[in-house]
Amino acid sequence: MSTPLLMVLAAVLGFVAIGGVALVFAAPSNNRTLKRAQAITDRTRNPAVRRSSAPDPALRRKQILKTLKDEERRQRKESLNMAARLQQAGLAITPKVFWFISAGLGVAVFAPVSALGHQPLIGLLLGIGAGLGLPRWIVSFLAKHRARKFVESFADASDIIVRGIKSGLPVGECLQVIARESPEPLASEFRRLVDGVAHGMTLDQALERMYARMPLAELRFFTIVLGIQQKTGGNLAEALTNLSLVLRSRKLMREKIKALSGEAVASALIIGSLPPGVVILISVTTPSYLGVLFNTAGGQLILAGACIWMGIGIFIMKRMVSFKL
Repeated sequence: MSTPLLMVLAAVLGFVAIGGVALVFAAPSNNRTLKRAQAITDRTRNPAVRRSSAPDPALRRKQILKTLKDEERRQRKESLNMAARLQQAGLAITPKVFWFISAGLGVAVFAPVSALGHQPLIGLLLGIGAGLGLPRWIVSFLAKHRARKFVESFADASDIIVRGIKSGLPVGECLQVIARESPEPLASEFRRLVDGVAHGMTLDQALERMYARMPLAELRFFTIVLGIQQKTGGNLAEALTNLSLVLRSRKLMREKIKALSGEAVASALIIGSLPPGVVILISVTTPSYLGVLFNTAGGQLILAGACIWMGIGIFIMKRMVSFKL
């Protein structure tokens, strides 16, 4: 393989690695959506909040705000944890195995490129791009795909519980029906929930673990409804019916946002893919035209700066077309 083509491949993989990191950190979060829901949970679970509700409303608001900030900080740390990401992606491997796979992939790309092209720097860039950017992007893609499939069927699971309660079944039996008859990944998550309750965990604890594996606002709403019903009582069927309406409304709004932002997303994809696409086409048709960028130190410095600026541009465009719900 010629040196210009190796440099083009190195630039593309570096672009992919920077773009993958940008996509990971630019992904929209649900912290704003969960603040109101978390406040309801804290009123029932946090003794300090319950004690402060009566005497001093200002102190109560301050304690609730502090609790929300601590919860948001904890959720951010957990979302950046590789073990949590692997669980969210549905991969049954440990973080140590993941890093070994990433390192092996990087070495597998670095060794042959360095041996054949006699360019250690190019091989190093390719190895970093293949070992650091590609596996993390794959995990992030699998986690988002799995979460999307979970949300699509979650409203139907809530309806199953409503129909089961109205027909006289207990909540535990309704959860088992969901675990048996729902599509994946809903069925596997509810199987873990049912198994945890069967092994001595409380329903709140099992739901918290389920939320750690699938940190979605819809699941947090479901957790709060069941938690409040267990502590205060009330008509669970009516509460879950209202929750099902909310979930379907959120799904409809999400699809509407996707349709309205489709043009902006397509524009961002075209703008982001034009520079590497043009470089590849020119390198294939007339390699000597861009040779100065690959064969000189100044040209390589310009390519590195271009990759960095492209990563920043992808990050900004991703933030512009990502809408929080």
